[in-house]
Amino acid sequence: MRGEAAVGRGRAGGVLAARWRCVIRHGADRGSYSVELAILAPAVLMLVFACIQTGLWWHAREVALTAAKRGVESGRTLDSSPAQGAAAARSFVARFGGSVRDPAVTDAGSSATTVRIDVSGTVITLVPGWDLHIDQHADGPRERWMP
Repeated sequence: MRGEAAVGRGRAGGVLAARWRCVIRHGADRGSYSVELAILAPAVLMLVFACIQTGLWWHAREVALTAAKRGVESGRTLDSSPAQGAAAARSFVARFGGSVRDPAVTDAGSSATTVRIDVSGTVITLVPGWDLHIDQHADGPRERWMP
């Protein structure tokens, strides 16, 4: 009874006792969740942006590769040329390549027996100033008439 009387006397003693009861009940880490959130939120956002950026890179790479394959399919037929294949690849990138910036399509590696289409460009990024470059190619034999 002596301890209760000493703690309970006066306004300061009552406030101090209430504070200790609060500390015992809730623990001494009041406000720690705000600090944890302030530390973890940027890390979680960076992880989310990295996942989105990986998806954009993969999509741009697949668009470039598919455009190169379409170009080879178009340029290797009997009555066409590698230049027509490059035009078909440019058309495909223009239709579906919103994630490929500044696409460049060439047929420089083509010969009399093979068609090679190269598609290159940069990927749209979430981080300004960060350029991811993609370079895809496809090649195949040209069709020819054999008597």
